[in-house]
Amino acid sequence: MDKSTVKAHQVKIKRAYRVRKHVRGSSQKPRMCVVKTNKHIQVQIVDDEIGKTLTSISTQSKALKNSEFKKKNKATAKVLGEKIAEQARGLGILQVVFDRGPYKYHGILAELATAARAGGLQF
Repeated sequence: MDKSTVKAHQVKIKRAYRVRKHVRGSSQKPRMCVVKTNKHIQVQIVDDEIGKTLTSISTQSKALKNSEFKKKNKATAKVLGEKIAEQARGLGILQVVFDRGPYKYHGILAELATAARAGGLQF
């Protein structure tokens, strides 16, 4: 790898540590974790006290796999935000802590967070 790629990777890792040292999920306020890959988006709600994933959804899930929302874009992020909020409300979760990980809060992440807030989650 050349120097610019290594530097970008190091910045990404430092950002992830910086975000995650302040973010911790509990039973009252679980952590909503977002993972982006080159093709997909994954969202899960995690209770860190017991180390268990309470609910999750991704572009690879059965509900979205054979639809137009199977790729990583803003429209898909909006649908994922609405669906994760719906699943969380079904479990009685109204407040979460948003874990953006090493990703900057803009574009797809901002769209997902806005849709989750519109769906009833508070963070």
